[in-house]
Amino acid sequence: MADPSSYRPRPGEIPDSPGVYRFRDEHRRVIYVGKAKSLRQRLANYFQDLAGLHPRTRSMVTTAASVEWTVVSTEVEALQLEYSWIKEFDPRFNVKYRDDKSYPYLAVTMNEEYPRVQVMRGHKKKGVRYFGPYAHAWAIRDTVDLMLRVFPVRTCSAGVFKNAARTGRPCLLGYIGKCSAPCVERISAEDHRELAEEFCDFMAGRTGTYLRRLERQMAEAAEEMEYERAARLRDDIGALKRAMEKNAVVLADATDADLIAVAEDELEAAVQIFHVRGGRVRGQRGWVTDKVEEITTGALVEHALQQLYGEETGDAVPREVLVPALPDPVEPVQEWLTGRRGSNVSLRVPQRGDKKALMETVERNAQQALVLHKTKRASDLTTRSRALEEISDALGLDSAPLRIECYDISHLQGDDVVASMVVFEDGLARKSEYRRFQIKGFAGQDDVRSMHEVITRRFRRYLAEKERTGEWTDGEEPGAEPGAQADPGTASAGLAEPPASTLTEDDGRPKRFAYPPQLVVVDGGAPQVAAARRALDELGIDDIAVCGLAKRLEEVWLPGDDDPVVLPRTSEGLYLLQRIRDEAHRFAITYQRTKRAKRFRSSPLDDVPGLGETRKQALLKHFGSLKRLRSATIEQICDVPGIGRKTAETIVAALAQAVPGGPAVNTATGEIMDDTEEPGQQTGSPGEPVSTGAPDERRGQER
Repeated sequence: MADPSSYRPRPGEIPDSPGVYRFRDEHRRVIYVGKAKSLRQRLANYFQDLAGLHPRTRSMVTTAASVEWTVVSTEVEALQLEYSWIKEFDPRFNVKYRDDKSYPYLAVTMNEEYPRVQVMRGHKKKGVRYFGPYAHAWAIRDTVDLMLRVFPVRTCSAGVFKNAARTGRPCLLGYIGKCSAPCVERISAEDHRELAEEFCDFMAGRTGTYLRRLERQMAEAAEEMEYERAARLRDDIGALKRAMEKNAVVLADATDADLIAVAEDELEAAVQIFHVRGGRVRGQRGWVTDKVEEITTGALVEHALQQLYGEETGDAVPREVLVPALPDPVEPVQEWLTGRRGSNVSLRVPQRGDKKALMETVERNAQQALVLHKTKRASDLTTRSRALEEISDALGLDSAPLRIECYDISHLQGDDVVASMVVFEDGLARKSEYRRFQIKGFAGQDDVRSMHEVITRRFRRYLAEKERTGEWTDGEEPGAEPGAQADPGTASAGLAEPPASTLTEDDGRPKRFAYPPQLVVVDGGAPQVAAARRALDELGIDDIAVCGLAKRLEEVWLPGDDDPVVLPRTSEGLYLLQRIRDEAHRFAITYQRTKRAKRFRSSPLDDVPGLGETRKQALLKHFGSLKRLRSATIEQICDVPGIGRKTAETIVAALAQAVPGGPAVNTATGEIMDDTEEPGQQTGSPGEPVSTGAPDERRGQER
């Protein structure tokens, strides 16, 4: 525990101007980021008598070992910089709202030639129109199913679309009238895009125009005695009205606004947001956070606004934002929101009328969310604590293993051998700490040797981080071999120790392999456990416990023991170990299947230097298959737009060296493709891997 007076700056050193400050711990990790109108006055509050500080603020200043600041010209710049640094450094003492789930949106991909309606989660993409968020994906599908009667927009995947275009037959929705079937040119691209824009307009709240138009068409059909058409239009009107009823009218003046409510106690806060568009509630979401510092309701609202609109622009930021309390000061936040939208944004507390009544409803939802969270957390905390205690007692550990790492090996008949590392802290998955490895030390199938390699690589990194105080350089995945490009989201650690050039001094980002577990769990029995223990012993690590969980009888194996430890079937500790083992297996086999699919879809063109995806597609489109491309002359290849003579010569040389594969096989159906088609040309449904004489997928022998 550090004494704040040991790193307190002298009063004359701190500028009396707006800025952003960072507290760092003894390892130079950023643990808190804050902004201030006056840095001098704000920082002085942290260096008063510890007894007068909020308990969690006191914990922060005693954990910190230094403080630094950056001066900016305006409070708006301070707000923007604070948000950027919180996203970058993920400080442990900052208020961070986390979604209790990944909320689904109804998305229309207007950035495609034939826009598609679908359910999307995660980060928003440019050129896609979003509606929601919704509480459940089925609510979106019910709404879409009703609206496709009137707006038969494409909903199929790219693979289904291309397969239908190739065969000339639309999917089932095209036959029953819930898709306009642009795949078989029943409708032009321009008309289909106009249909998608009408769909978006209706979802955005402009409903009256379409209902009146359909009612007029129904009346005209009845006058002309086209009763079947009139009945169909009547059903279409009913479907649209039922879709509208799913979003109750709450504001009569067709207001576009977001309402934010906060429920809090001394330790936690729950935030609920209602998204109102066209006077109707179009979406709802909520967060719960720990209050890691003494903070006002206005400050909680400010952090919620940063979380909600930090990456949004344009119409995604509404004209009006209603909150229970205004940030202090409010002007910089309002100016920041206006900049994100590109036009004026009103940030205020509703005082009377419908908006005040709706805010009370949002507040009740926030209160219920906080109560539910506390109930679940209390129950879950008790169960997790009991599970960790049972594991500690069964394995003879000195204390409960608060951080557990589990490793699993996955391969298919000895090919594409990979390993996974999953991390559980306090009995909960810490997915940001997951890592994936490619086995590089040898070829073939040997689970014991693979486990030894993975444990060695992971803890060699731990020792390297322990000996140094720097951080990893930007752009390099932790554990990636120097000069090698790691797969996204993976850490394929090399066997050699990283050079000093791969480390930085004052980055402040969290270290990846710096935190040792109290317990290492391996998927397997005595041989795998012995390999893991041997790897740790070779590195001189003797303070980390090791065990293995065998699948057959769910026995727990310890190093050097001839007999396993058998936990009761009703044991919470055994259940936790099973969940950790199953998560490691899922993570490993997902990575292994991804690598296998990439290998099946490989093409000799992949080895041509400087030949990107666009020009590869142009070549295949021009020649129709790799077989025809292989027999083409340099002059014929030069006829393809974007291909020069030097590139054409490189392509001819690469194809001449490549050994032609066997007949292409659609691994989804087992169908042998036409001899004129070779790997590199997508056959069958796009997205399905095409094998080139490789062994069939033997899922029964996949692990």
